[in-house]
Order: sequence, then C-alpha cells, then structure tokens
Amino acid sequence: MKLNYLCPVAIALMSVACRGTQSNSVVWTDLFTGDAAQLEANFKGFQKDSVPAGWGVEDGAIALVAAGAGDLVTREDFGDFDLALEWKISPRGNSGIMFHVSEDPQYAQTYFTGPEFQVLDNATFDGEVNMRYAAGANYDLQAPPADFSKPVGEWNQARIIVARGHVRYWLNDEICCTFELDSPEWKALVGASKFASMPGFAVQGRGKIALQDHGNPVWYRNIKIRRLD
Repeated sequence: MKLNYLCPVAIALMSVACRGTQSNSVVWTDLFTGDAAQLEANFKGFQKDSVPAGWGVEDGAIALVAAGAGDLVTREDFGDFDLALEWKISPRGNSGIMFHVSEDPQYAQTYFTGPEFQVLDNATFDGEVNMRYAAGANYDLQAPPADFSKPVGEWNQARIIVARGHVRYWLNDEICCTFELDSPEWKALVGASKFASMPGFAVQGRGKIALQDHGNPVWYRNIKIRRLD
C-alpha cells in the first residue's frame, strides 16, 4: 500500500495533540546533516564517551569506515519520537537501526534491549528470501509485505514512529511493519524469536537510538527527530 509521506506526520500529530503537547510535535531536531561536529555532539559509541574511530563522515553522511568500531548511539534518550533518515548499504551489507537501547552494563549489545529496523542489501539472500530479515523488517519478528528497498548504491528513506507503545516502520514511503509493544501479540512474537532469552528486550520504554556496526560499510544521512512525548 502506497502512503503519502505526510500521512505518518498527520497521524503522529493527532496522537500528540490528544495528549496536549502539540507544540512539541512540530519541533524537529537535526541529529546529523553532514557536519562532523554534529556527529560528535549528538552521537557516541555504545557504552563509550566518544565516537569510535571506525565511524566518520564521508560525502556528507555518517559512514562506518572500519569494522569493529561497535554500534553508534545517540547521546540523548528518546521515548516517543518520530525519526526520519536516509541510509545506503554496501554490496551484501547488513546494518540496522535500534531504538529504546539501554547502556546499562548488564547489556553487552544494543540489540539486547532495542527493537531493530533492518538495513540490508536484500541481494544477500541469493534468492532465498526470509523477509523477517529483509530491509525494513522488524528484525526476526515481522516481515515487510514486499521488498521496498532500492538497489545497492542508492539512498533509502526510513522512518520510525513510536507513540504510546504503537510503532510503525516505513521504507521509501511504504509501510513495512506495525506493532504494539507489550501487547499479547507482541509477547508471542518475542517468545518465538531469539529475543525470548533476552529479558531486557523491548521493555525499556525509552533509550538511545543506535546505528549498527555489523561489519559492513554503511552510510546514514539527513537524520532528524522530533519528540512526541
């Protein structure tokens, strides 16, 4: 189903207005627009104090330039939010965008706590597509209805809206996944996944937004967010 890019905005605005904080909903914050100073000001390594050397700025985008850097996270925590960005992946590359990530030392990885919007070169499937791991999937939990990703080398638009436990993923203006955190349906999905053994998964309510180092070059740009709480 094709959605106009403004549709999620209108939905988020209505949701926020119902809670009496509509003034906050129109305030976008640029987390990264190509400035290296923004990268250091708004991001850092997971459970670190600064941006690891493996992440840098390349042609106006945050780039993973060396594997082993670890995941990048926002310095601020977010609860309900509207996140928009663009991503580009390398051939056969893999990455992801997590949210509500906790940096509590008991959690060794961002995905131990944060649900993931999958970033992937879908050609890596070699014809055997498991859509629960495809670009735009709610990783290991929900599949997008179709492959909405663009070929390697092209920029993809991603959007994540979290509002009162209701989460929606878009890829290139197409709805990919919709889910309700802490609902019986959600608990059943988690219980049947690899996350069943991770008690901290998707229960934080707020936390960092993470960009994953999965060992492959990946680029993120035009990252903006607005708080919906």
